[in-house]
Amino acid sequence: MPLPELVCPAGSLPSLKAAVDNGADCVYFGLKNDTNARNFAGLNFDEKTAAEGIRYARAKGVKTLLAINTFAQQADTARWQRAVDEAADLGVDAVILADFGLLDYASRRHPDLRLHLSVQGSASNYEAVNMAQQLFGVQRAVLPRVLTLAQVEQVIANTNVEIEVFGFGSLCVMVEGRCLLSSYATGQSPNTHGVCSPARFVRWEEGAQGMDARLNGILIDRYAPDEPSGYPTLCKGRFEVEGSTGYALEEPTSLNVLPLLPEILRIGVAAIKVEGRQRSPAYVAQVTRVLRQALDKAAQGGRHADPLAMATLGKLSEGQQVTLGAYNRPWK
Repeated sequence: MPLPELVCPAGSLPSLKAAVDNGADCVYFGLKNDTNARNFAGLNFDEKTAAEGIRYARAKGVKTLLAINTFAQQADTARWQRAVDEAADLGVDAVILADFGLLDYASRRHPDLRLHLSVQGSASNYEAVNMAQQLFGVQRAVLPRVLTLAQVEQVIANTNVEIEVFGFGSLCVMVEGRCLLSSYATGQSPNTHGVCSPARFVRWEEGAQGMDARLNGILIDRYAPDEPSGYPTLCKGRFEVEGSTGYALEEPTSLNVLPLLPEILRIGVAAIKVEGRQRSPAYVAQVTRVLRQALDKAAQGGRHADPLAMATLGKLSEGQQVTLGAYNRPWK
């Protein structure tokens, strides 16, 4: 089986160059507007930096993918369509889309533009993947992070669309594209505002009992004085349920599939994605370098998940904790 492509995040031009220089096969990035699901101040690309990044990647044989992965709003669908046109003009290797209306527009307006179905498109079975291919010519689909490895294998066995899975980074425990938790707490949907806990609603308040983390006034977690305080997302908060306080859905941990690389190679995954366009260039460089080395070792039957690699990724993980997530959930 061919080695999966290593797809790495680029929230800025320095991050893009860090990914390219440390062994990425593909880099993915977004524009400086709300067509992009990581639309944070100080991040992302304008036309000039996008063109420079594409030139840099192409010179070193690395592919570029543009994420237009929020859902177009009825009042101004033209803005999302212009983003697709800009992707075609820039000459990216593929565009990552979630909105079926935009997939339809891209397939008709730019028939030579390669289309990838975003994880926000929420295709969690092969029927959904195949439908996207039949309707729009989608050539790759990114699966939500809620499938077991056996379920991923079933999808791959029943489609000729390339399948991309997440391999490292902050773990979404919901079926991406369908989560409405943030909408209830903030009034802003992750599908349109690009983040499940918009920064302007986030507060950390120091009190007598420790550090309170709140989202739009809702207490998500309370940290002891010597405990690291994480970013407040509803699905990873600690709540009192029937007199017991704990993580109601999932602990704040990062996905790390290093131990599963031989299985991922065996079932024919086409690409492994690193989460983290909001992360620093140093983070991107370290994660890319470790995964590049691990993939190459796994392809040769070597020790891909050695203690140094695991320790390096562990230090870069959310809460410095890692998990295999749903890939290894026997109850699924």
